[in-house]
Amino acid sequence: MKRQLARRSVGYLWILPALVLLLVFVYYPIVENFRLSLYSWNAFRPVPKFVGLNNYQRVFADPVFWTAIVNNVWYAVVSVAFQVGIALVLAALLEGVVAPRLRGVLRTVYFIPATISITIVGLLFRIIYQPEGLLNAFLALFGVESTRAWLGEQETAIGSVIAMSQWQNLGYTTMLFVVAIQRIPKEYYEAALVDGAGAVRTFFSVTVPLVREMTTLLMIVTISGAFLVFNEIMATTQGGPNNSSQVLGTWLYQSAFKNDDMGYATVIAVVIFVFTFTAAVLQLAYSRLRRVEQ
Repeated sequence: MKRQLARRSVGYLWILPALVLLLVFVYYPIVENFRLSLYSWNAFRPVPKFVGLNNYQRVFADPVFWTAIVNNVWYAVVSVAFQVGIALVLAALLEGVVAPRLRGVLRTVYFIPATISITIVGLLFRIIYQPEGLLNAFLALFGVESTRAWLGEQETAIGSVIAMSQWQNLGYTTMLFVVAIQRIPKEYYEAALVDGAGAVRTFFSVTVPLVREMTTLLMIVTISGAFLVFNEIMATTQGGPNNSSQVLGTWLYQSAFKNDDMGYATVIAVVIFVFTFTAAVLQLAYSRLRRVEQ
């Protein structure tokens, strides 16, 4: 009994540094952010003033805040469709349809955008989206004459940024699915072939169920990333025109460091935390439920 207690004590000592780091740099800042969201404070107010839920009332009455939420939700929906759904289909095609000699080349081609700095990607797509840019020239090949400034118009700004983001990140998630598919034992595919299953049925009956862990992980990462998005907007539209492409991250930044309204910004941080935490919990709970049903 004493030996077991001694072993447990040694184990706790090993994980103690990690627990201390988590408490100091993760959990304490989260609790402190919730506390500070109840205060009015800025760089010129040395002592925060308690205002209760006034900051929350201001945020929820702000139309720009709701525009940012809609943009983040739209970002999340499109990202899940492309970076999870289409990425899984592409990975299955690479591993099951494409000739082995071409697989390495295509994997490299798909992955290259993920290695490019977001600043470079932003500058590249600002050129593509100009009225005289490549996108309008490409549309002209199909008889669609356009001089639209895709990043400079309220109707197309956020959609253009989202499209740019999918181009950059699709290859990365595709490669993760490729790795997950390569770990599936070949016997499952051979059994499906013997049973007379076609490519589509094999995909839904073998590939999709056996990469569920990777799918769950990418769902959490993709949704969380969609609500934490910041660099893509700052490298292209900076929230404009007329705040039409604002997201929670950029609106938090502008509120804190341009408007010097730290209390307001902490409320936006609380909202971001609630969205990302809830998405992760729901996805993990769903994945665990499916595992139990099986």
